[in-house]
Amino acid sequence: MPNRALAVYDGSGIDGSLYTRVNGWAQSAPHWLDELIKVWSALGLGLFALFMLWAWWRARGADSAVMAKVLASPVIVVLAYAVNSVFKGIVEEVRPCAQIPGSISLETCPGTGDWSFPSNHSVIAFAAAVSLWFVNRRLGSVAVLFAALMAASRVWVGVHYPHDVAVGALVGLLVAVVLAPVAGRCGPLVDRMRSGALRPLLGPGQPPLVSPEYAGYGAPRH
Repeated sequence: MPNRALAVYDGSGIDGSLYTRVNGWAQSAPHWLDELIKVWSALGLGLFALFMLWAWWRARGADSAVMAKVLASPVIVVLAYAVNSVFKGIVEEVRPCAQIPGSISLETCPGTGDWSFPSNHSVIAFAAAVSLWFVNRRLGSVAVLFAALMAASRVWVGVHYPHDVAVGALVGLLVAVVLAPVAGRCGPLVDRMRSGALRPLLGPGQPPLVSPEYAGYGAPRH
């Protein structure tokens, strides 16, 4: 019976040499650095959930369009993940740690069927970060920085090619850029929710006159 890995896509011809170089850096790096990156790569997505919680807490006093974008951010992440899963099923790219001889992975190398392209971690991180950028530019900029670190960590730990994380970042970005502005149009729905039982969770919103405290949360600056 033929090896299934030979029937699927080999991405090493795109940037396998760059992957090998980064993998060599990881093999020669201090143990503490590899462990730090390994932990970040495995658990770092939780930070984006905390960013969303912080944005929700602040948006309770913001206008309803801003709260609508905050509430939509986890939905956007899920939709971006779904889009990415379609790409994974179409391309079926073997993981570099299973494809390139001599490579290592700091975490268990996923087996056949857990495809490499695009990177789920990168998609999730960038979809969350860009969604939050539409809520608050400062928070979004910080989140994008951490999203880039997440993407880079997936190459460092050995489970993705650079093009996997680059395309994953692009998928997350595009889905968020398309959907976050649409979510902002759902402000009237949030207004109705704020007038009902969900008011304690969504907050009172802001008065008609813009408070400087929330100028960074979608209010126009003059």
